[in-house]
Amino acid sequence: MTARPGYTQALQATGLLDLLRAYDPHVAGTPPLGVDLPASDIDILCHAPDALAFTRTIWQALVGAPAFSIHQWTGGGRPVIATFTAQGWCFEIFASIQPVAEQAGWRHFLVERRLLALGGEALRSSVVQHRQAGLKTEPAFAAALGLKGDPYRDLLELHRQTDGDLVAILAAAGYLAHSEQN
Repeated sequence: MTARPGYTQALQATGLLDLLRAYDPHVAGTPPLGVDLPASDIDILCHAPDALAFTRTIWQALVGAPAFSIHQWTGGGRPVIATFTAQGWCFEIFASIQPVAEQAGWRHFLVERRLLALGGEALRSSVVQHRQAGLKTEPAFAAALGLKGDPYRDLLELHRQTDGDLVAILAAAGYLAHSEQN
């Protein structure tokens, strides 16, 4: 059995970002953060103000792909979610009428990336340990930081904080030595 390629190689091999170019695709999730597990998927967030046009694009391009599915809950403004496998990875495409910058998933990704940049390997290792214990990404970050509320809401709140505020949170959680705080 051959090892699956890295997520960037898998994206390149599928041509998915080119296919989705009109929908402002942004790669998010655990692989770009370096906290992925062997079963992690590649998440792509898109802006699709016309859900029907997006669905047609995806259907025409991916209907024959292994494990392909596409669905949308009823009700105005609900996202379209498509999944398939390729290159040894599961891909999940999330398309919303909201611009990607306004989507909760993107804001979670951005604050997680900032936290990892500030908290270093100790935080990354803790998040991976929590994920290996069965937690999803946001709950794993919340557990690593000692946050007690709703992890999804808490991370959206952290997204609004300055790097200085995040450093204080990381220090309180024990990830930064005193000399790194100054």
